[in-house]
Amino acid sequence: MSQVTLSASMSRELGSRNSRRLRTSGSIPGVVYGPGVATLSISVDAKAFRLAVSGEQGLNSLIELDAEGKKYLVMAREIQKHPVRGTVSHIDFQVVDPNSTVIAEVPLHVIGDAVEVRHADWEVDQQLFSLEIRTRPDKIPTHIDVDISGLKVGGAIRVADVVLPEGVEPAGDHAISVVTTRAGRIAKTAGGPENAAV
Repeated sequence: MSQVTLSASMSRELGSRNSRRLRTSGSIPGVVYGPGVATLSISVDAKAFRLAVSGEQGLNSLIELDAEGKKYLVMAREIQKHPVRGTVSHIDFQVVDPNSTVIAEVPLHVIGDAVEVRHADWEVDQQLFSLEIRTRPDKIPTHIDVDISGLKVGGAIRVADVVLPEGVEPAGDHAISVVTTRAGRIAKTAGGPENAAV
């Protein structure tokens, strides 16, 4: 996993008025926090931040934050956005240890063809579109594939069934359904079971 460098200013003044002034000038206020690090108030250039998280890893990108000569390995965590414009208004950067596990959320991509389900005029219903995982920062995948090729009528794929890369494990409930099946319109008309597996 590659990492990007992002420069930060430590000279920002606190207060909502100063934060608005920063945003108007093209900067985003934020904080840096983490084990063994006193919370720092910083600001970063908005365009530079967008570029830093524009790669495949998105918000899971590993960032070397250069705060006026002091460097921190961080990930963008809590991101606040303007309720109307949708622009980023504040960022929390978490300092991470490259050798310790972190929790990250990655998208789930359904792949394959559930032939048996399709031939029975049933439908595949994706319940979960992202998954919280626990792994080292350099092992966070860009996405996780969920293969539905072997799915049966009335069946389901749960978190525990998803094949994860080496060194990656689910961070939440393993029993949650990722994909279920349900009777399609034709199957319902024919009087087949109507309830999907849960």
